[in-house]
Amino acid sequence: MSQQLAIHGGTPIITENIFKPWPIITEADKQAVCDVLDAAGEERLWGGTGFTTIKLQEAWSERIGRKHTLMTNSGTAALHTAVTAAGIEPGDEVITSAFTFVASATCILHHNAIPVFADVDLNTFNIDPASIEEHITGRTRAIIAVHIHGMPADMDRINEIAERHNLIVIEDAAQAHGATYHDHPAGALGDMACFSLNGIKHLIGPEGGLFCCDDEEQFGRAKLLQSFGEVSDLNVAREYNARSLGWMYRSTEINAALAYSQLQRLDEYNAQRQRNAAYLHERLSELPGVVPTPQPEGVQSAYWLFAYRVPLSEAPVADVPQVTWRETVAKALNAEGVHTRQWQTMVTPAQSIFQTHNAYGRGCPCQCPHGREVSYNLTQYPNARQVIDQYLVLWHPQIEYWNLVSPPNDLEEMAALADGFEKVFTKLEQLVPLAREAADDADSPAAAD
Repeated sequence: MSQQLAIHGGTPIITENIFKPWPIITEADKQAVCDVLDAAGEERLWGGTGFTTIKLQEAWSERIGRKHTLMTNSGTAALHTAVTAAGIEPGDEVITSAFTFVASATCILHHNAIPVFADVDLNTFNIDPASIEEHITGRTRAIIAVHIHGMPADMDRINEIAERHNLIVIEDAAQAHGATYHDHPAGALGDMACFSLNGIKHLIGPEGGLFCCDDEEQFGRAKLLQSFGEVSDLNVAREYNARSLGWMYRSTEINAALAYSQLQRLDEYNAQRQRNAAYLHERLSELPGVVPTPQPEGVQSAYWLFAYRVPLSEAPVADVPQVTWRETVAKALNAEGVHTRQWQTMVTPAQSIFQTHNAYGRGCPCQCPHGREVSYNLTQYPNARQVIDQYLVLWHPQIEYWNLVSPPNDLEEMAALADGFEKVFTKLEQLVPLAREAADDADSPAAAD
């Protein structure tokens, strides 16, 4: 192993692109899609009552132990469906995580309700139950618990809080297909759950979503929202009567066919992700200055992303900003061929849509008659902000959003990554001058201009 870091002119650990992209498309997947197209004219290609769509819904319900699954055209649509199914009304408040993809919160706005953000656990990045309780008011109706990066949230504590306050629990399991919590599958841990079938997820559509629940009334509301507010029944002539406000959230038979075919290999692919992640976690845990995300006891992450922190408190320098240190480490790792970057770049409530309180114009829903002005003061989320300042994830070098621990990458690629981490994190002192120079440049008058 070269002693000089690549960022200083040394030879990189990984000198070419050895990483393979996700998803894996097999001949069986292609045939499944072709079979649907070949049946056009005999079977529907669209709508929520197609044969393949129904087959996928039934298979997913059986897999996670739910009575009902409804396929939608995106994971975001599935989340909005859950908010609707929960009976959320204008001005109601729903608590979700301050560190998540924006859809975990905008799905609340979609139904004229108000997102309220709770802080996260610094180690797992998941929503902190104690912070949830601090944000409950008389207007709170539900909690959207995000299983971030595929790691199930602390559902025992969340469900206990929800039961005590009579709140509905929605799992945002968009990144958690196949994850488990004390031997129970993600998606079966709250009152209802939502999954994404986007092409970067564990189960691909390549677009689509799955909404799951047990309650008949909730499922009825979900079906109305999915398709124009109409009741859909294959055995009854269509009324063309919108009974409530509905969207067009149906998917297609082609998406369902690909997802159903991929479902047959989900466990195999997840096992490979978990094996890859376990190897990396073991190697990185031995290194100073890097903190791979731990798995709480009894929890098995699905590892949609492999995340880690580089806290300044464990660095050989203390006189530079945390963000500068993170960026310096990232540059050193990238120079070695260890491709790393951030996923989210700010805490969710810092995004403009929440800071302006203007989702629909005229300040709605916060300033509408049924709402209230909710403060999104960023000092309320110290752990989420610390996560943003410290964390990085592994990405494919050429294709945005592909996770390097995903198959077909295996232990050979993981070993190369680990060697790159080892080279950088055993020579952190060599990065100190670079970090100080970057900090000085940021503070210079020219930078300010």
